[in-house]
Amino acid sequence: MSKKSIAILTVVLAILIDQITKIYVKTHFFLGEEVVVFPNWFIIHFTENNGMAWGFEFGGRGGKLFLTLFRLVAISGIIYWLIQTIKSKVHNGVVIAISLILAGAVGNIIDSVFYGVIFNTPPGRGVATLFSDQPYGELFYGKVVDMLYFPLYKGESFTFFNAIFNGADSWITIGVALLFIYHKQAFPKKEE
Repeated sequence: MSKKSIAILTVVLAILIDQITKIYVKTHFFLGEEVVVFPNWFIIHFTENNGMAWGFEFGGRGGKLFLTLFRLVAISGIIYWLIQTIKSKVHNGVVIAISLILAGAVGNIIDSVFYGVIFNTPPGRGVATLFSDQPYGELFYGKVVDMLYFPLYKGESFTFFNAIFNGADSWITIGVALLFIYHKQAFPKKEE
């Protein structure tokens, strides 16, 4: 399989998995609902944020728009990096790593750009409707869906790992980890 095929397959599959899980959770869970898969270890907990890690806010509406536009520019840079990597003779692990980072970035940008115009916000404890007649937001002002929660330890006053994230975040993390593993191939030293 060519490096280009590996990259395309990785990006498409990763985006599909991310979006299918987000759409399922958004249309079947009410906000804040959780399902305990393994007690104190793995919980599916539906939450949303404006697109920054741990739900941080960045300057209101203007900050949200800036963040979304910045991500679009960053995606262009990642695509360029991936194309240059495919042209070089690097290990397939590097191609997969960059492809996962790209897929993760695209997965979260889909939420930020489009979710505000394709989903509604149900009153009370209802679930959202896909392609709603009354969407909750505008283009570029969607909320990112998060649902994966691995507290590892959850006590009464302390939780070891309290981040709730999604598939796209996972792809980025896995991609960065692969870049560490294949760092010599990904960032070769130039001979003088």
